[in-house]
Amino acid sequence: MNKTNISKLFPWLISAGVAWTIGCIYNVYYGGELSWLRRMYEQKAAYAAQIEAPNRLIITAGSGVHYSVNAEWMEKKLGIPVFNYGLQGDMGLNVIKPLILEQARKGDIIVLIPEYLMLMDKDGLGDGDGLYGSAPFGWAVGQPGLGGIPPKKLIEDTWLLGVTTLRAATKSTIDVIEKGRMTGYLSDPITEHGDPTKVKERTGKWWELKLNNSVSPHSIKVIEQFRKDLEAKGAHLIVALPWIYGSTDQTTKDSIQKSADKLSQVVPTLYNHQTLNIQTDSSIFADTHYHLLPPARIVRSQELIDQLKPYLAEYIKQPELQTKK
Repeated sequence: MNKTNISKLFPWLISAGVAWTIGCIYNVYYGGELSWLRRMYEQKAAYAAQIEAPNRLIITAGSGVHYSVNAEWMEKKLGIPVFNYGLQGDMGLNVIKPLILEQARKGDIIVLIPEYLMLMDKDGLGDGDGLYGSAPFGWAVGQPGLGGIPPKKLIEDTWLLGVTTLRAATKSTIDVIEKGRMTGYLSDPITEHGDPTKVKERTGKWWELKLNNSVSPHSIKVIEQFRKDLEAKGAHLIVALPWIYGSTDQTTKDSIQKSADKLSQVVPTLYNHQTLNIQTDSSIFADTHYHLLPPARIVRSQELIDQLKPYLAEYIKQPELQTKK
C-alpha cells in the first residue's frame, strides 16, 4: 500500500476513533448501563467505607443480592451494621472476590449469595459478552484486568467500551426528551445501607427456572481461597444459596443439593434443607427469578438472620444474638 492510499485512510481512522471515544464516554461515564453499574459500585464502596463499627455484616454478589435483601431492616434486628453490597452477576466471582477483599476489615462477616450462573461459571469471569462483563467493568473502575482476566480476552473485550447499540442510544435519547436526563437499569438511587430505592416489576410471563448443573470446580476453588484470604485479614466468609423462582423437578433439586454439599466442604453454607431455597410462588418476585418484591425481601432477610445467628454469636462473641428477636 503506497502513501497515497494510506493518507486516504486517515479520515476514516480518525472518524472511527472519534466514534469509539464518544461511545466509550457514553458507556463508561454517563448514559450507558456500564456507567450506572460503575457509579453504583463506587457509591456502595464509599458508603461501606464510612461504617466505622468493629463488626460489619456485608452481603454481596450480584443483583440477586441487591434486589433480595433489606440491609437496613436486618441492621435494626441484629444491632450490628449490615450493608447490601450486591452488584451485578455477570461480573463473575473472579471480580467480586478482589472488590470485597479490598473492602474487608478485621471483624467483618461477609455473606456471599451468588446466583447459580455465577456458581456454575467455569472460569469465574462472568458473562463477558456484554458491558456488564468482567473486562469492561475492570476498565470502567480503573483496574484493567481485574480478576485475572487473560490478556487476549482483555484485548478482545476492550472494544466493547466504545460500542453503543442503536437500542441503547434510542432509549437514552427518549429519556432526555421525556425526563431531561439519561437513565438505566441501575441508575436509581441507593440508600446508605446499599439497598435499592425503586421496585422493578416483571411485565412478561413467568416460567420456572431449571438447573442442570452444580457449582463448578473453579467456583469452589475461588470461594475456598476467598475464605482463606478473608481469614488472613481477620474476617469471615459465609455462603448462602439464593432464593429462586424455580422448578421442583428432580434434576434441579439434585443440582442445588450437589452445590450445597460441595460448598459446605469449604465454607459454612446456609440454605433451607427442605426447600433448597426454591420458591414456587412467582408473585413474590420482581422482574427476575432472583429479585424479590419488598415484602418478600423482609421474609428473606429474616430467614438469613435466623440462619446467621449462631455464626454471629461465635464470630462477634455475643451469645445473645442467638436469642435476639
